[in-house]
Amino acid sequence: MKVKQFLIWGVLLILSLAIVGCSSKETSKEETNNEGKTGEKTAEKVELTMYSWRPEDRDMYEKAIKKFQAKHPEISIDFQPYESTEYNTILSNALVSGDGPDILQLRPYSGAKTIADSNYLLPLDDLKEIGNINQEYLEAAKGSDGKVYGVPLSLNSGVIFYNKEIFDKQGIKVPKTWDEFLAVCEKLKKNNITPIAQSGRAAYLLSMTHAVIGPDAYGHNDFVDKVTSGNTNLKDPNFVETVQRMKDLEKFFPKDFIALEDNDAQTLFYTGQAAMYINGDYRLATIEGTAPDMKIGVIPGFASKDGGEPVVTTWVDGSYAAAKNTKHPEQAKLFMEFLASKDFGQIFTEESNRLSAVNGVTPKHPIVKEIAAAAAKNSTPYLMLVHFGEGEPTTKTTFENALQGMYLGKLTVDGVVDEAQKNAERAAKK
Repeated sequence: MKVKQFLIWGVLLILSLAIVGCSSKETSKEETNNEGKTGEKTAEKVELTMYSWRPEDRDMYEKAIKKFQAKHPEISIDFQPYESTEYNTILSNALVSGDGPDILQLRPYSGAKTIADSNYLLPLDDLKEIGNINQEYLEAAKGSDGKVYGVPLSLNSGVIFYNKEIFDKQGIKVPKTWDEFLAVCEKLKKNNITPIAQSGRAAYLLSMTHAVIGPDAYGHNDFVDKVTSGNTNLKDPNFVETVQRMKDLEKFFPKDFIALEDNDAQTLFYTGQAAMYINGDYRLATIEGTAPDMKIGVIPGFASKDGGEPVVTTWVDGSYAAAKNTKHPEQAKLFMEFLASKDFGQIFTEESNRLSAVNGVTPKHPIVKEIAAAAAKNSTPYLMLVHFGEGEPTTKTTFENALQGMYLGKLTVDGVVDEAQKNAERAAKK
């Protein structure tokens, strides 16, 4: 009897040890979550801070981030936009202090190169989705070492927005050439309508206007090739003519426009006090959001001759980069891959009414499609931004400030050109 009891207890002991062993193995596969409960191991929660200079794009980014988090719920994005005019200073201070964002929006071309060359960014050449973007677009986000440091966001075009109702009421046909444009401005002014809602307080807006109304005068791509190869310079008579055009437009701008903020200029356009407004096509969403009942059209540029195709000024807008000192490089790169994907490109195009830099993304907005079609036929780079963004100050900045000086009576047309050319020569020597 005792032997039998001993055998029974022995079997029970062996079974108990087996159960404990199995239980230990199962528990090793489990971890306690933040609430103290036992469950399957989950990925670490990570929050990435993202800087931008476009507060007006918040809704679009929130939708895009939600799409990203559907696949990566463990990663949250803290979107922090700043005013465009303040962004450079805020970003610079953050990077220098070492307390910057994980993800940052880069200015294109020289703006991206400067930050990349300062060793603040992670290279992105090995990004899985980077092949979705054309090499020529990636040039806007490279460092001096030739590596890609940013995912280009969009392709911008400089355009002239116009109020269709004013044009119809005044019996005005959409101008196709510079001479026709001047005739339209004269008629509008004669009828007490401000032709162009131009702001001049921020000098870059003057450069934008010049970029739209100038290319057909200097021969667009032929001139770009000559000036970048050193076969001509900014004193070329054809380029001087573009600055003369800016002077000729002065009488068609609002009174005291040099002191006018861009928001005030837009208000003149929204309220029908001005018939046209010149800026990048990225203003389309702002215009439609502010004045949804306004019927607007676009003049994508001017043809150099009757019957010709308009010359559309285009450039790659900002790109997004991952900060080198981020504590979460893998997660930051995952978000970079998302920004280079067709999923993001389509959200961007549809929500912001702009053209994505991602291949295979088709715009649905009729005006965006119109601009894209015109650019596909005949486009030229934003000369001052793409090719004269070097130097300290940049030649672009010098040119813009000189235009302000011209409108304030401090410089002549030739004086503006001289200032820009001198700076270009100084920048080339450094």
